[in-house]
Amino acid sequence: MNPLFDATIYTASAWVIPVLLAITLHEAAHGYVAHACGDDTAWKLGRVSFNPLRHVDPFGTVLLPALLLVFHAPFLFGYAKPVPVRFSRLRNPRRDMIWVAAAGPGMNLALATAAALLFHAVGYLPPVTGQWVQSNLVNAININVVLAVFNMLPLPPLDGGRIAVGVLPDALAAPLARLEPYGIMIVIGILFLLPMFGAQMGSNLNVFGPIIIRPTEAIIRIILRLTGNG
Repeated sequence: MNPLFDATIYTASAWVIPVLLAITLHEAAHGYVAHACGDDTAWKLGRVSFNPLRHVDPFGTVLLPALLLVFHAPFLFGYAKPVPVRFSRLRNPRRDMIWVAAAGPGMNLALATAAALLFHAVGYLPPVTGQWVQSNLVNAININVVLAVFNMLPLPPLDGGRIAVGVLPDALAAPLARLEPYGIMIVIGILFLLPMFGAQMGSNLNVFGPIIIRPTEAIIRIILRLTGNG
C-alpha cells in the first residue's frame, strides 16, 4: 500500500464522524428549538431529527470538507442543509429567534465539551484504537469550536447576526437584518478574498486569525481546563 494513501485514509476516517456530528446536530438543534417555540415547519419536513442523512448537503457536508482535507487546508469547514425556520410562526418571534439561532452554536460547544470529557476514557482502550479515538476527539473539539465561533459572527444569516437582530434596538436591527441576502458573500470577502487581495498588494489583510483562530483557541483552552484536561 502507498504510505501517503494510507495516511490520507486514516486522517479522513478520523474526521468523518466529528464533521458529520458537528454539522448535522448544529442544524438539528435549530429545528428542535424552533419546534419547541411554536414553528413546526422543520418538523413537518422531517428535519427535526438527529439522523445525519436528513441534513447532509452533498457539497457542503461531503465534497467541501474532503477537498479541504485533500489540499491540506489550515482548517476544515463544511455545512449542512439549513433547517427551515419561519420566524413569524414563533410564539414570540423576536425573543424566540434568539433561542433558535443560539441553539446551533450551543450544540457545537456542548459537543466539544463532551469530546473533551471523553479524553479521560481513551487510556482504557487498546493503544491503536485509543490513538484513533483520540484523533476523533481532538478533531471534534476543533471543528465544533470553529463552527460555533464562525456562526456567532454578528452578520445575518449567520446565527450571531440573527441573535444581534433580536437584541439590538430597531434602529440598528432593521438595517442589519437587510444585510441577510448578502451576509455570506460579505463574510467570504472579509475572511478569504480580502487576504488574497492584500497579498497581491504586499499587505497583510488576513483577519481570519483575530476573528476566528484566536477566539477558537481561547475557547478550547477554557473547555480543556473545565474538563480536567488543561
